[in-house]
Amino acid sequence: MSAASGAELARYFEEQLAESGALAFRVAYAVLRQRQDAEDVAQETLVRAYRRLHTLREPQRLRAWLVRISFRAALDRRRAGQRRERREQAAVDAAPEANAETLAAANEFRERLWRAIDALPEKLRAVVVLAGIQGYEMREVAALLDLPEGTVKSRLFLARRTLAETLR
Repeated sequence: MSAASGAELARYFEEQLAESGALAFRVAYAVLRQRQDAEDVAQETLVRAYRRLHTLREPQRLRAWLVRISFRAALDRRRAGQRRERREQAAVDAAPEANAETLAAANEFRERLWRAIDALPEKLRAVVVLAGIQGYEMREVAALLDLPEGTVKSRLFLARRTLAETLR
């Protein structure tokens, strides 16, 4: 694609942005049924689309392309939520005799963990949140952050080591 046509495509995308955002939101909401999650996915969809605009071969298919991106992102978000729920349920099932003291200790640890995550440098925090909390795979995190997969793995390793040291 030439620079001129790339600029034309970017201008076209910006003109379509308002309608595109609403479309991405509707698709995400249809999958997720949670307004806030759908808004997040719609925003993520527009960012992904803009970054990959140069890969769009047929500008007239922009809407279909955005629908696919939004649908896949919403499915990823839903799967990550399901994995998180399964992990949380497994933790509850493993400790059926949870008393007030155990719950308080778990809550305190969770708060310490989030403070430690918030204290990480942005580049490490982003990888931990996407891979460790949101449940994205390494290749997905690499694509989202526009980094090599090896860099994502090393940052995740460093972030986990830093968190372990902080939480000791």
